[in-house]
Amino acid sequence: MIGFLIALLSGALMSIQGVFNTQVTKTSGIWVANAFVQFSALLVCLLAWITTDRTSFGTIMKVEPKYMLLGGVIGAFITYTVIKSMEMLGPAKAVMLIVIAQLIIAYIIELFGMFGVEKQPLEIRKVIGMLIAIVGIIIFKWN
Repeated sequence: MIGFLIALLSGALMSIQGVFNTQVTKTSGIWVANAFVQFSALLVCLLAWITTDRTSFGTIMKVEPKYMLLGGVIGAFITYTVIKSMEMLGPAKAVMLIVIAQLIIAYIIELFGMFGVEKQPLEIRKVIGMLIAIVGIIIFKWN
């Protein structure tokens, strides 16, 4: 149940952050806004680390495979693409498309066991669920 609530909070925060970041770009530009977002996230993470975890930074070099360390680079492009999509489509349409893309890619990762994730069997009910979500987007977008 806690995982479910955390996932809901994550989605809500992502939507709010996207709107905030899009508004910031109207004054500062997209890459300045993105840099500020990433820098402020770094500060929050450092503060959380100082007050809670204190795991050695050296352990990060033990991560294998090394390409797994590209999460921050991907994060910069996530911020960019969320800002641009919200700017061009509006928050509701952008988030719907973002979420369905996340769902489809996450399921593909599970199906093929990519990136160290345990491989899962194809389940027709999950495919039907994704198709229903796609139809929902089409209905929502219908003007």
